[in-house]
Amino acid sequence: MTDIGVRPVKSAVHAIEVLEFLAARQDKPARMREIAEATGIPRSSLYALLRTLTERSWVRRDPTGTLYGVGLRALMAGMSYLDSDPALRMVKPWLERLNEELGETVHVGRLDGPDIVYLATKESSQYLRVINRVGRRLPASTTSLGKALLAAQPAEGLESHLLRPLPRLTDHTITDRAQLEADLQGIRRRGYAIDLEENTTGLKCFGFALHYTNPAVDAISCSVPLARLTPEREKTIVEVMAAAIAEIERQAPPQNDLAGF
Repeated sequence: MTDIGVRPVKSAVHAIEVLEFLAARQDKPARMREIAEATGIPRSSLYALLRTLTERSWVRRDPTGTLYGVGLRALMAGMSYLDSDPALRMVKPWLERLNEELGETVHVGRLDGPDIVYLATKESSQYLRVINRVGRRLPASTTSLGKALLAAQPAEGLESHLLRPLPRLTDHTITDRAQLEADLQGIRRRGYAIDLEENTTGLKCFGFALHYTNPAVDAISCSVPLARLTPEREKTIVEVMAAAIAEIERQAPPQNDLAGF
């Protein structure tokens, strides 16, 4: 809930902008010039801000003193979020079961604006496997997790979850709005989303929205290298995933109990 009439604290906004920019770069540290250009924070103010964040371990600096990345405190805050989230606590055991039964990599993701954020991953034990680090963000329109959730949104809320223009991650990514709309319609009919090499070449993913909130914001997906995917295997994956989703939704507590606070 937003407090009407309360103005944002400028220094706090700047600190958040810096942390979000560095987090989005994942394993690519940034120079102060790049941070200033991306955030619009004056370099004189940014220097002092980066120094403060570094001293408090929210930002780390390389030995040369010129490159900045996310610090240890940010990790601790993120882990606290994951540990305290009631929906994730409920879903995680199912992630273990699906991984064990299917032998493939499975993910839990949450819709955040136009992105899907990976909250948990259980990797396949097979040689060819998919690795998606917890906390990774991808455009929702490029993943099975994201598309399953886009299809679950009310028509009036869909725009806030789409980037303009639609981003391209591979040669197979859907970047045409009409094609995406048609895909979302297919997802609603079918009950799950398919990502065929749309964010990773050589990979097919099956995403299912979790309807324990309205609208759905969480989803589970299974990612399989095309090299070992057969029609029979695909049928098994979809049936096992659909059964698990139905059971999770059946056992889920009331929506208010999943809000966390």
